[in-house]
Amino acid sequence: MSQQSENTELLLKQCLEGSQRAQLAIYNKYYKAMYNASLRIVKHTALAEDIMQDSFLSAFTKLSTFKGDVAFGAWLKRIVINNSIYHYRKNQKTGTVDLEDVMYRVEDDEVVATDTSGYTELKAQKVMETMKNLKDNYRVSLTLHLIEGYDYDEICEIMDISYANCRTTISRAKESLRKKLTVNV
Repeated sequence: MSQQSENTELLLKQCLEGSQRAQLAIYNKYYKAMYNASLRIVKHTALAEDIMQDSFLSAFTKLSTFKGDVAFGAWLKRIVINNSIYHYRKNQKTGTVDLEDVMYRVEDDEVVATDTSGYTELKAQKVMETMKNLKDNYRVSLTLHLIEGYDYDEICEIMDISYANCRTTISRAKESLRKKLTVNV
């Protein structure tokens, strides 16, 4: 077991005992990644922040149900993704469009250049920018699959679609992304 996972386990035990200091340490460790995961789905900074906060609150109140079968970060991310999709669908039903949706930018701290010229980072940013222009179901399915790393079965469950529909949607989303990227080159 790594030092980092041992530290997380210790913090989680302290959280179960009601330690606010441990909760803050867990929050500080995971909030950026959880915010980015939510933002990629809901496309609204304030809503992503609210979802992230609500997800942490849910996680801390339901921490006793965390079995440790998966890493805590994966468990927390699942809560964030589910909450984000719930709010995304809720907003779709009401048909609300915010000015911020038009001005949306992805600022992902996890994109790292692998060469000195920064070409890889620019290419990743171009892909992220282009993904914003995809149909909503394409954008969400690609985000879950390529960025969040969920497999088809998990995406089917999260998006409440059939396995065949999931594979077709992701395939069409990739093709649409390819076309948009080649047009913009």
